[in-house]
Amino acid sequence: MVEYLGKRAMTEHLKNVVPVLAAAGTPNLPKPVDLVLIVDTFHHLPNRATYFRDLRKSLTPSGRVAIIDFRKDAPDGPPVEFRFTTDQIEKEMKDAGFRLDAKHDFLPRQNFLIFR
Repeated sequence: MVEYLGKRAMTEHLKNVVPVLAAAGTPNLPKPVDLVLIVDTFHHLPNRATYFRDLRKSLTPSGRVAIIDFRKDAPDGPPVEFRFTTDQIEKEMKDAGFRLDAKHDFLPRQNFLIFR
């Protein structure tokens, strides 16, 4: 997916899109960014509080983190025990120093939350 995004950004001449493959322990960002997008992988992060506190150092002053992940009641996705309610995600992000900026409800199977 990272390779695909890189090629698509190049094809569409999007110089402000730089796909980066993160690791479970570090976001691997080479410089501060305006937006971090985390899709369907929130549950893979073993120590989310530390990860997101460290991630704050990789954001510009107006930087945001968008988290899209499966709802508890989605008909497919990871096992239910690896899914989170929006309240759970909001609490973890608040504990890491973020505040909820927006919550979208248009995805049929996923939550979509944006934090600052």
